[in-house]
Amino acid sequence: MYAVIETGGKQYRVKEGDVLEIEKLAVEAGETVSIDKVLMVGAGEEVSFGTPYVEGAAVELEVQDQFRGKKVVAFKYKRRKQYSRTVGHRQSLTRVVVKSIKSA
Repeated sequence: MYAVIETGGKQYRVKEGDVLEIEKLAVEAGETVSIDKVLMVGAGEEVSFGTPYVEGAAVELEVQDQFRGKKVVAFKYKRRKQYSRTVGHRQSLTRVVVKSIKSA
């Protein structure tokens, strides 16, 4: 069984046992969180789509840890104008494990 969930403005195709790195959730490590924004649930030949979400479907996630991703560097430069600007960004992320998928 697999599902497509939405969290942090992104969509992920998940199945039980998958490890994901998603945008930071305000949950401590070791706790579980339920995502009810399920766009699609599939099991073999049977597939159900939501409009926009599947009624009664949920995905249980267990939080492993909170961490920060790799640094992304944005560099702006204008030739002959002696202008350059460097900005760095590190995104806060949460590593989760998919425990179960509940369909409607």
